[in-house]
Amino acid sequence: MSQVVSNAAVAGSLADILVELGGISIDRIHRSPSPGSATLNDLLREIEKGQLCELVDGTLVEKAMGWQESLIALALGSILRSFVNGNNLGLVTGPDGFVRILGSLVRGPDVAFVSWDRLPNRRMPETSVPECVPDLAVEILSLGNTLSEMSRKRREYFHAGVRLVWMVDPRERSVAVYTSITDYVILADTMKLSGGEVLPGLEIDLAQLFAELDRRPNP
Repeated sequence: MSQVVSNAAVAGSLADILVELGGISIDRIHRSPSPGSATLNDLLREIEKGQLCELVDGTLVEKAMGWQESLIALALGSILRSFVNGNNLGLVTGPDGFVRILGSLVRGPDVAFVSWDRLPNRRMPETSVPECVPDLAVEILSLGNTLSEMSRKRREYFHAGVRLVWMVDPRERSVAVYTSITDYVILADTMKLSGGEVLPGLEIDLAQLFAELDRRPNP
């Protein structure tokens, strides 16, 4: 009989894996293939089925989503796309714009900007999950996200080479602007969001952005 060997530094149970992933809900974890054994091909099969998953430490993790998040992501993406296309700076993607960063790690920012110089051959990628790192990654916080999960994402983004991260909170109507893992400011909805050194000249009125959540039918 072979001996089962364990190590305190390696996740040995599903509970351990959930902790490593930031204490997320077990409902977001795909059980097949078993957590820790998933590959890029497994992820591609799920994407073909219409599943929005990320590949983290060999585990398929469903993205946390919701109506408010979708509205803000679409509104913000439209603003970014207009600015980026108007200046021919690169490409803007949505929540199914998955990218492979840091080896086998695959993330899907809710909105992202990738400059031409960061795209393979400075062209539109032909693969479903290209290996490239966005200049700007935007995460729209959902009720299913945890603080530890988002902290981990920020660390991964900056380690991979992302230059700017926006964490948008629809419920608090604020944006945490990170220029590094530890350097950030929090903007209220009375303020303007700048593109900084990544998108110089871009300025977004947060009151107008979050007003998307207040839309009502005509009386």
